[in-house]
Amino acid sequence: MGHHHSHEITEENEKKTLTVIIFTVVTMAAEIIYGYATNSMGLLADGYHMGTHALTLGLTYAAYVLIRKFKDSPLFPNGTEKIGVLAAYTSSLFLGLTGLWIIFESLGRLLHPLTIHFNDAIIVAVIGLVVNGVCILVMSASHDKSEEDYNFKAAYYHILADTLTSVLAISALLIGKYFNLIYFDALIGILGGILILKWAYGLIKHTVKILVDMNTK
Repeated sequence: MGHHHSHEITEENEKKTLTVIIFTVVTMAAEIIYGYATNSMGLLADGYHMGTHALTLGLTYAAYVLIRKFKDSPLFPNGTEKIGVLAAYTSSLFLGLTGLWIIFESLGRLLHPLTIHFNDAIIVAVIGLVVNGVCILVMSASHDKSEEDYNFKAAYYHILADTLTSVLAISALLIGKYFNLIYFDALIGILGGILILKWAYGLIKHTVKILVDMNTK
């Protein structure tokens, strides 16, 4: 009965992941395009972070497909659970590289600031935050029932981190617009990059322990 229940949760998580991917890719494209158009580093940071979260979700979905396809295959005599963990580990590596890029780009903006079109940037950033909120609502119910689905947990916490980055981007844009603190946008980009690196480190540390069967007791 427990195994059947777990299988149903996995199927539900797979469908929800695909739904969230569609929302994410559309919003990611809008934020990156308008980030460059408005010269907002905070918006670009949010857009590229959303891109890594789209990649994470793509790996999550691909892992579900492989788990379903090979669940009874003799190629995996010990089960296919670690496919999802491997997907989470791989996505965390890309996440770390993106965090480093955002920090590098933000430092460049501190040295060579550009004019920011605040109104357009704020509108798109708010849209991104709303989409992240919808994604959290879509996935949160399953997260409460998915303690052993590390693949889904990685995607879910990635979305939470992305939501926080969206809030930081909006805060930087509002401060820049109303207090004329243009450099604050680049500082928020650096902060966002550090948060992404911290998230990537935590995910790598957690998934490596599972992949190598480390005894954590």
